[in-house]
Amino acid sequence: MDKIRVIDIKRSIFDNNDKDAEKLREQLKQEKTFLLNLMSSPGSGKTTTLMRTIEMLKEEIKIGVMEADIDSSVDAEKIATTGVKSIQLHTGGMCHLDADMTRQGLTEFGTQDMDLVVLENVGNLVCPAEFDTGAVKNAMILSVPEGDDKPLKYPLMFSICDAVLINKIDVMSVFDFDLEAAKERIKALNPKAEIFPVSARTGEGFEAWADWLRKNVTAWNE
Repeated sequence: MDKIRVIDIKRSIFDNNDKDAEKLREQLKQEKTFLLNLMSSPGSGKTTTLMRTIEMLKEEIKIGVMEADIDSSVDAEKIATTGVKSIQLHTGGMCHLDADMTRQGLTEFGTQDMDLVVLENVGNLVCPAEFDTGAVKNAMILSVPEGDDKPLKYPLMFSICDAVLINKIDVMSVFDFDLEAAKERIKALNPKAEIFPVSARTGEGFEAWADWLRKNVTAWNE
């Protein structure tokens, strides 16, 4: 029997995507547009967090949002109520975006005069972590009801993020959530990660998060 030829398709896909992502970052640098890739589980409060962030920064930073979902336009419609430019990206059943899909969205969206574009990725802690979207920075939200053990269960997601927002701290007393344990687990995976305990409902902790975003956008666009 002839020897079966085995092709490592997964590696090829990732290699090609990584190269494409670097090209996209170079393009964004030339255009002076900061792209933030925001990820989380469904129900963590991504859209609410984003809306509060927009309200804090929209008078000083020109912001646009690309909402990625398998279907519906609910989130894009919510973001539009803040007065910033918003579009909906449908992934055709895929649970992530790669660099080429992100580029297609940016082309349709138009980044002219945009200081900051936020890609609200598909709600998932697995697939989005595997694909470089071409974003300048990656951020994620861990909500208190999900539990402080999420970094142990989804290490890749936490290891690739530059910023981790621990959301819904206003209900921490209702859940068995150990904030210090969560921080230690995140830092063990990613010592450079900036951690922001916040409440999208009350606004607690958002000044530090807004300052981080403001600083990074300014540095990228100089």
